[in-house]
Amino acid sequence: MRPPPPPLSLLSLLLLLGGHGTAAPPADSLSQLPAPRNPKVHLYNAEQVLTWEPGSLSNDSRPVVYQVQYKYFSGSRWYDANDLGVNCMNLTKPECNFTPSSLSKGFPPHFNISLRVRAKLEDLASPWLTVPWFLSCWNVTVGPPENIWVTPGEASLIIRFSSPFDIPPDRGYFQYYVHYWEKAGIQKVKGPFKSNSIVLDGLRPLREYCLQVKAHLFRTSCNTSRPGRLSNITCYETMMDATTKLQQVILIAVGVFLLLAVLAGGCFFLVLRYKGLVKYWFHSPPSIPSQIEEYLKDPSQPILEALDTDTSPTDDAWDSVSIVSFPEKEQEDVPQSTLTQNSAAVC
Repeated sequence: MRPPPPPLSLLSLLLLLGGHGTAAPPADSLSQLPAPRNPKVHLYNAEQVLTWEPGSLSNDSRPVVYQVQYKYFSGSRWYDANDLGVNCMNLTKPECNFTPSSLSKGFPPHFNISLRVRAKLEDLASPWLTVPWFLSCWNVTVGPPENIWVTPGEASLIIRFSSPFDIPPDRGYFQYYVHYWEKAGIQKVKGPFKSNSIVLDGLRPLREYCLQVKAHLFRTSCNTSRPGRLSNITCYETMMDATTKLQQVILIAVGVFLLLAVLAGGCFFLVLRYKGLVKYWFHSPPSIPSQIEEYLKDPSQPILEALDTDTSPTDDAWDSVSIVSFPEKEQEDVPQSTLTQNSAAVC
């Protein structure tokens, strides 16, 4: 006994009723490609990027493209991403960048957004991969301020920077905090500030301080706030203030004065201690009178007559006596009259 035949499916009934031998494949038969997987939405500052991992294809080297659509939570219709001014049709890479090119474009930050992506290979298509809802106000990651520029001042640090990204004034604003500490000291926090220029005053002069800056985003359109990330640690040395400069000038002047006093005292002590030696060093050697020097050059010249000629008539006294000796040979050549005159002059 045969078992009863299986019940006819709805498709079989339609084929029998239609009287056709073959039927056109249903729309679902196009879903023969593996769907993308592991979707991730990257919301960093103004960046809005959807990434995913492609499905694995076996024994098929044909290029696969991807299509991305979006919809709002309040509606049921899906829209192509081209409506936002971005090209997310027929993508060759597993990435769709929704980052707006201007402040007036992109997803509204206070709207819930859902995305979906599918793979396409010629006339084949994969099932849609739907990404969970996200809200930029709540899910965005705020980065640190950019273009941080620090100028050391007199016992202060002047900090200038730009906001992490541009935001329309009617949608929100940033507040900033500065975390700073003296190197190997306790960390302090100053803020909040709305200005992009901050002055850290009251610091100790000629000390090295390290700091980090953080932005805090406040969204007025959805009444939310998001703390940002801290910037990289940078360290700077403060300059001396007016009081420190005056103290330094006074210390230098006093030091120079004390140094000069010590040098003067040392020189005076050395002069007293080695008075005879100093007097010997600085005493000029005795010089021979020019008349004697000429006579020594020419012994035949009568020395007393030369002295009498050069001596002033008013000089009638001699302060010193010079005895000149000659070698025996030269003494024999000297005339007797010269010796007599010399003897008389000595007497």
